Amino acid sequence: MIDFTNLNYLKSGNERQKRAYEVLEKYQIFEKLKTYSPVLAGTIPIGIDIESSDLDIICEVDLRFEEKFLDDIRSGQLIPVDVEVTIESIIVHDEKSIVLNFMLEEFQIEIFGQNKPPLQQNAYRHMLAEHRILQERGEEFRHKIIELKKQGIKTEPAFGLLMELENPYEDLLKF
Repeated sequence: MIDFTNLNYLKSGNERQKRAYEVLEKYQIFEKLKTYSPVLAGTIPIGIDIESSDLDIICEVDLRFEEKFLDDIRSGQLIPVDVEVTIESIIVHDEKSIVLNFMLEEFQIEIFGQNKPPLQQNAYRHMLAEHRILQERGEEFRHKIIELKKQGIKTEPAFGLLMELENPYEDLLKF
């Protein structure tokens, strides 16, 4: 099993994974986010990304101290000062979350913070389940997922369609 908590696996991945590693290292994103226990989640780590896929970085952010996190962002300590960042507070499954979006070179990056460790967040748990399913079902299944994503279907619903899951967001967590 890949250790998704350490970015080194990207160095031996496909071209997009290698490039993601280079960009994240160049800007020291994970080093700067270290206090927030960052983990790369989503489609790029498991090789089902499409051209428009972003780098999803999930973090543990104590939202009682959200302003400290935002001050770190605004001051340039986490993200270069000249980068335009959009910040949004949202509720996901009854949990307050903070989402930051910005571009670094060719990558759209999303930092998603919740008041829980990244390994307990649904984004990480979905990615592990999807990775396991991809390993079991092989390359043909992987290509079908990618084709559905190219048609505009989000990742979990794409798995749901191919696996006939009633509620893919919930059902994938059972894997």
